[in-house]
Amino acid sequence: MNLNDVQEVLTELKQPKYRLAQIKKAVYGQLVEHYSDIEELPKELRDALGSRAPLLSFRDAKLFPSQSNDSVKALFTLRDGLLVESVLMYHNNDRITLCVSSQVGCPMQCGFCATGKLGFKRNLTTEEITDQVLYFNRYLKNNKRSPVGNVVFMGMGEPFLNYDNVIGAVRLLNDHDVFNIGQRHISVSTAGVVPGIRKFADEKLQVNLAISLHATSDTVRSRIMPVNKQYSIAEIMASAREYADKTNRRLMFEYLLIDGLNDSEEDAQRLAKMMSENKLYFVNLIIYNETGIFNPPSKNKIEAFKKILQSAGIDVIQRRKFGEDIGGACGQLAAQS
Repeated sequence: MNLNDVQEVLTELKQPKYRLAQIKKAVYGQLVEHYSDIEELPKELRDALGSRAPLLSFRDAKLFPSQSNDSVKALFTLRDGLLVESVLMYHNNDRITLCVSSQVGCPMQCGFCATGKLGFKRNLTTEEITDQVLYFNRYLKNNKRSPVGNVVFMGMGEPFLNYDNVIGAVRLLNDHDVFNIGQRHISVSTAGVVPGIRKFADEKLQVNLAISLHATSDTVRSRIMPVNKQYSIAEIMASAREYADKTNRRLMFEYLLIDGLNDSEEDAQRLAKMMSENKLYFVNLIIYNETGIFNPPSKNKIEAFKKILQSAGIDVIQRRKFGEDIGGACGQLAAQS
């Protein structure tokens, strides 16, 4: 829902100021699906809002639950007919995380990413980003579950190439009168857009930052992530140091393990050396979710890689795989469609 459109209608119809609070409470708190359900609003206002400020910025949504019941993927059709995805993930401790998209397609063209095959269409608006959360909160309510508690900007697109709309979405997600999600429960992932990292460090937010590294040499990283030709590993690590110094916040480095490409002992040793530069750095090991391009390493290689990092005193977590049977790698469903 576009709150600016709502405010315009309220102003034109000379409605009292408390109407906006009523609408926010009904839409984001009670999760009504139609303005007609907000009985305290005058009919004239409900009709005007319905025609000029739609509750969702999507024409259609299709759900794809995983067979393991640990995730649900949504394929949204936007009002201009373009497609975008979100993935809802259930964790064993009842924590619920939503992975949202920030762009339709992606200009980064990372070799391992299904979204990269789509090319870049356009940026999502602030409301198109937050409406992904609103849609799934309704879904969770209908399934008698708690609302989304964690949001990660790790779906389609590069968040720092849609900076203003992403920051606008972050502020709405955190707004007590809107989604009321704590800043520390929101994470933004970048492929290494150095100006974005530096700008983000000045926002004075408690939002988590993740940098998708995925290689320990410029040769390999440039092969799988063309952005590295613009921002080298040395430049990324320099911006990471600046971020850590300014914010004193932990900084996640995502490392996607790909068989025979970046999973050697030498890679692990180089990564350990890079991470040892700052006590705030830690590694999120990700096992490749096949999109027909590369292969994941064997379990033995994964464990050996992890052990080298841990032996060097590096804090390592390994991301659980979600939704392989529903095209869990972002962009797969949109690419198929």
